[in-house]
Amino acid sequence: MKKPYLLISGATGGLGSAFAVECAQRGYDLVLTDVPKEAAQFTSSLASAFSVDVQYLSCDLTSPQERITLYKNLDEAGFSFWGLINVAGIDYEGAFLSRRKDEILQILRLNIEATVDLTHTILAKRASNKRFMLINVCSLAAFFPMPYKALYAASKRFLLDFTLSIAEEISSFGSATALCPAGLPTNPDVMRAIFAQGFWGKMTSMDPNQVARLTINAALKGKKVVIPGFLNLWLQKLGSLLPRTMAVRMLGKRWKQSCENTVFLRYPLMADMVESSYKTT
Repeated sequence: MKKPYLLISGATGGLGSAFAVECAQRGYDLVLTDVPKEAAQFTSSLASAFSVDVQYLSCDLTSPQERITLYKNLDEAGFSFWGLINVAGIDYEGAFLSRRKDEILQILRLNIEATVDLTHTILAKRASNKRFMLINVCSLAAFFPMPYKALYAASKRFLLDFTLSIAEEISSFGSATALCPAGLPTNPDVMRAIFAQGFWGKMTSMDPNQVARLTINAALKGKKVVIPGFLNLWLQKLGSLLPRTMAVRMLGKRWKQSCENTVFLRYPLMADMVESSYKTT
């Protein structure tokens, strides 16, 4: 039987690739999955740079049929696992009624359905001789109802509660950690959204590589919730002291303005200015 692996979903970009690099640096053999059909250069670079085995299996996790195919391929290859990092997720900012129904359902399918399905499957394939490590990428949004990010925040709240519950259930053989970051400048679209939030957006965002490193450290120590950054932790604590209706109203005003600014920043010239500004800070 193969030695146990760690599986990372959403592994070819942004936070997922940061986790992949961090785990490879630690000598972990990896199974990576994401939507792109080809990731040979990325996986071979990780394998050669850190002398680990890295396997890649393409899968659109929003498709039940593709998930079935993924699980069949894992079975046929004889994989067992000592860890799972659920990174794959999606968001569409804006008023709920402004989103298409397919966008709404995609959030539910990926953030909730696929994450739960993958977690159940990989836990069933866990190695018996090593303590299991589960990390679910939630969000700082998980702590508050958020107008203009209503479904995203609700899906992340589900994952936060799910993770805390699973942590108790698997405590005899493993741990579960909910990662709740604020903004992560992982691509131009996200960078525009961060910039649209002004001062607070830039101050609460963090480097994905740093987030991946501190999250792995915390998960290995059995920490159940990770909120990267002192300011983000302070904001979460402060927000929890406010009446819930007041917090929702304040967040609604902030995100309405953010969405309006994001639309403005979609013009190419302004987008270039945003990216240049962020890179120089």
